[in-house]
Order: sequence, then structure tokens, then C-alpha cells
Amino acid sequence: MIRSIYGEIMLDILATGLLCVVGIVVLGLLVYAVMVYNRLVTLRNRVENAWAQIDVQLKRRYDLIPNLMETVKGYMKHEKTTLENVTKYRAQLVTGSVEERAQANNMLSQSLKSLFAVSENYPKLQASENFKMLQEELAGTENKISYIRTAYNDTVLSYDNVLEQFPTNIVANTFGFKSAQYFKIDEVEKVAPKVKFD
Repeated sequence: MIRSIYGEIMLDILATGLLCVVGIVVLGLLVYAVMVYNRLVTLRNRVENAWAQIDVQLKRRYDLIPNLMETVKGYMKHEKTTLENVTKYRAQLVTGSVEERAQANNMLSQSLKSLFAVSENYPKLQASENFKMLQEELAGTENKISYIRTAYNDTVLSYDNVLEQFPTNIVANTFGFKSAQYFKIDEVEKVAPKVKFD
């Protein structure tokens, strides 16, 4: 009888201990999942913030282009295609996915390069203070976009690395976290220009 009671007490103690261990393990896993989830949310928000910084500079450039176009139109009546391309790519710059907007940004950069190259054929335009000021502002904005694009891509790299690492990827897949897109440059811009001296 005493052995039976002693056996039951030991079983109760073991069962309680086992329940405590299981409870601690479950609680530990739950705490870990919450910490991973919060880290993923933080990184995702950093990616979104970095994209917002690019968006601000793209909007700034978007706003500067009409002033530049008005300044240039009066001088460059024969360069209709160049002006139309700048207008077309400017419109595409503010809508779409990261990839679509990156492509529009690249095409707009190429069109602006063409515009500034063609403008050299118009001495009065080159002498215009308004044109010079707008050209400098656009160049500054281009530099900011380049810098912010690098920061954005670094943030995406950090986010995607954490997203794909085990065991974080289990929590990420459970809660539907998706990898972010890089802001890539166009293949045309990767090719080094050929310089010829005649």
C-alpha cells in the first residue's frame, strides 16, 4: 500500500516535471517565434523606408523635369524625339513595382543624358541661367538617387538574408513574409562607354 502510494506520488511528480519541461520548451519556442517575427517586421519596415527615400528623390526629379522641359523647348524645336522620350519615361516613373520603376528610372536617365548631350548644340540654351540651375539640381538629385539606391539594396540584402536563413525562414513562411526586389540598373548602363579620340 505504501509502495503503491509512493509509486503514484513519483508518477505524479514525473508527470508534473514532464509537463513543466514541455511547457518551458513550448514557451521558449513561442518567445523565439515572437522575437523572429518582430525582427522580420523591423527589417521589412526598413526596406519600405529605404524605398520611400528613393521615392522622395524620384518625385523630386519628376517635379524638376517639367521646368527643364519648358526651358529647353524654346531652344530645341528640332529635337522632338528626345523631348518626347523624357516626357514618356517621366510619366512611368511614379507608378508600378520596384522593378518597373527602376527600369523607368534607367530609361529616364538615358533620355536625360541624351537631352544634355543634344543641348550642347544650342549655345543660347547652355548660357541660360535657368537651364544651368535645373541641370545642377537634376545632377544633385541623380547623385542622391544613386546613393539611396545603394542604401536600399543593402537593406534588401539584410532583409533577404535573414528571411532565407534557417530557422527564421520557417517563421517567415508561416507569416507570409516575401523577399524584396533590388533596385537594379539597366543592362545598357553596365556597359562601359567607348571613348574614341580622332
